[in-house]
Amino acid sequence: MSRYLLLICVDPDIEVNSDANAIEVWLKEVSGARMYGNELRPPEEGQFVRVREGRVNVLTGDGPFAETKEFVAGFDVLECATIEEAVEIGSRHPAARFGTVYVRQFL
Repeated sequence: MSRYLLLICVDPDIEVNSDANAIEVWLKEVSGARMYGNELRPPEEGQFVRVREGRVNVLTGDGPFAETKEFVAGFDVLECATIEEAVEIGSRHPAARFGTVYVRQFL
C-alpha cells in the first residue's frame, strides 16, 4: 500500500452546483482509504516563504498558482494499492465536477 495526496483545487469564478451532502457521501464511500483531510483557509490568507542569500522573504498572495485563478481549497491523504485506485477515488470527489483533483504519491 502507498499513500497519495489529493489536492482539491477550485476556481472561484465557477459557480458550485453541488449537493450539500455530496462531500459527506464521498467521505463515507472512501472511509477505508482516506486517512486524513481538511479544507484550507482562503488563499489570500496564505503566505509564501523564500530564503534567498540568507534572507527570509515572506510574501502574501492568492497562490500557489500565479498563472490561474484556481487555488488549493483542501486536501486528502489516501492509502491505496495503486495510483489508479487513488485517481478513481479522486474522480468521485465532489470538487472534481467543478474543479481539479490533483493526485500525487508520497515518496
